[in-house]
Amino acid sequence: MKPHMTPPRKSHRPAHLLPNDRWQRAEIGFWLLLPMVYFVFPNYLVLASQIMITALLALSLDLILGYAGIVSLGHAAFFGLGAYTAGLLATHGWSEPLTGLLAAAAVAALAGFLVSFLVVRGQDLARLMVTLGVGLMLFEAANKAAFITGGVDGLSGMVAGKLFGILAFDLNGKTAFWYSLCVLFILFVLLRRIVNSPFGLSLLGIREGGRRMPAIGADVPRRLTVIFTLAAAVAGIAGALLAQTTQFVGIDSLGFPRSAELLIMLVLGGTGRLYGALIGAAVFMLAQDYIAGLNPAYWQFYIGLLLVVIVLFARGGIFGGIERIAARLSKRSASAAVAAASAGDAR
Repeated sequence: MKPHMTPPRKSHRPAHLLPNDRWQRAEIGFWLLLPMVYFVFPNYLVLASQIMITALLALSLDLILGYAGIVSLGHAAFFGLGAYTAGLLATHGWSEPLTGLLAAAAVAALAGFLVSFLVVRGQDLARLMVTLGVGLMLFEAANKAAFITGGVDGLSGMVAGKLFGILAFDLNGKTAFWYSLCVLFILFVLLRRIVNSPFGLSLLGIREGGRRMPAIGADVPRRLTVIFTLAAAVAGIAGALLAQTTQFVGIDSLGFPRSAELLIMLVLGGTGRLYGALIGAAVFMLAQDYIAGLNPAYWQFYIGLLLVVIVLFARGGIFGGIERIAARLSKRSASAAVAAASAGDAR
């Protein structure tokens, strides 16, 4: 008599979805809490929208640094291109916000595509120099073309149109808050799907061992070109958001300090984790705002101290530390459950 065989359970998940695609409760709670900022902190909506825009920019850098392993010191160049694209369109009569985002994404993506051919050919040091050089050249070009960009005085006089023809951008930042939150969430869902796809896993393989990936049929240069172009497009959208919500574009949006701050945010939050970029941007900007209010002259000292502490005691950044704490708590609860079950069996 043949032993009874239990048929394997059929998964109801589509075959193309990976395990990491499933939304966890903590993720859902995180995104449900963000709208509460509007009601709990109504006097800080402008700061909140700035944090979300910066978080979107940090996400774009995490795509190439955390997942593909491309180190960049000029990522703000694409942010600035997006900001100037939206700003120049608005100053010349095209003030509709959503099409401004699309135009900024297209211009930044084109620039990223062209730069990617230089970036993917080099290694870490060459990539640093190329991205830094591109950023410096665009900064000086914007400074030289003051008759177009406004130079060091910035591009002023732009007026962003009403969102959907109904919602106007106000000084209190109410429209800017919901606008920034919706764009951030939509792009986060898209990027989350990409990094958890086979394409995203191939990027991790390139980061860990790019020379081995061609052996399994992966076209490394093409994948790096695609992700670099996508990251540039997202950075351009973030720049357009900043221009539309503040109705001003400063030349510092192209500057090296902004690129350096992005790296600091990713180190704080944790690279290779989309939520690390969000947390790092929020912690950096809140700390900067609070410490600068306490000590405007020496706030950078305390930011540097915070960075050193995170690097020394929280490997993988803040989000990496949270993951390890959660894993330890889960392991302890599982051990306690096993011990309780064993005690019950002994009785």
